[in-house]
Amino acid sequence: MDLLKEIEERFIETNGIKLHTVIVGTGKPLVLLHGFPDFWYGWKDAMMGLKEDFKLIVPDMRGYNLSDKPDGVENYDLHILVDDIKGLCEELQLDKFYLAGHDWGGIVAWSFAEKYPELLEKLIIINAPHIVLIQKSIETNETQRKASSYVNMLRQPGAEKLMLARDCKLLKASVFTSEASKFDEEMYVKAWSQPGAITGGLNYYRKNFEESDWTGIVDVPTLVIWGINDPYLRPLLLDGMPDYVKDLKIVRVNAPSHWVMRDIPEIVNSNIREFIKG
Repeated sequence: MDLLKEIEERFIETNGIKLHTVIVGTGKPLVLLHGFPDFWYGWKDAMMGLKEDFKLIVPDMRGYNLSDKPDGVENYDLHILVDDIKGLCEELQLDKFYLAGHDWGGIVAWSFAEKYPELLEKLIIINAPHIVLIQKSIETNETQRKASSYVNMLRQPGAEKLMLARDCKLLKASVFTSEASKFDEEMYVKAWSQPGAITGGLNYYRKNFEESDWTGIVDVPTLVIWGINDPYLRPLLLDGMPDYVKDLKIVRVNAPSHWVMRDIPEIVNSNIREFIKG
């Protein structure tokens, strides 16, 4: 794949660990955060489409692929995950930057914007629930509660064995909602097979679905791109978002799955480019 010939790979020390980080492109810095069960490569279509416009900084999050995977669910608290990204950007000597996140990467991005708004130019969220609204919706809305029922399975002891069984059948089914290339499948299986990688990803769920001290208030210009057919995160999660985000633009898109940036990369990339440069 041509992208692999262009990227720079670094192991960056931050917050007591090392994050494997991929860097490509030129321009103002845009940090891209992946979710579960992804890794940096989940952003490949965005990287191909945006590398002429921005310097793209794409880490494997704590616990994933080639990044460090500390033992214990306590090491995956949302405050720690946020400070990983702060430290990474300090090591790269970024002043202010753009931040985008999908799935758990989006939850970290929401929280980063609350905790460190002075470091961000703009925030981009792709099918990632607002930290306060998802908790409220699971408690009060039957539709979202059913859509989120998979979370209980992921939090169970031994969920790792289920995820990796039969050549990662469940993981493949969740990520590859349409036919994937042999190359892409091999990249993902290699990342999932890194020692401790699945446990690291599951620890995000195991640690961060309790009561939290986040207010959810975001005072950073924010673009939310939402695939309305996401089976896990229903569009009702957009309701009430303006109560927490002062400067908010919501773009609803007709993507077939949760993996919006892979389903319709041109639409996602054009919306990101327009929002940042507009």
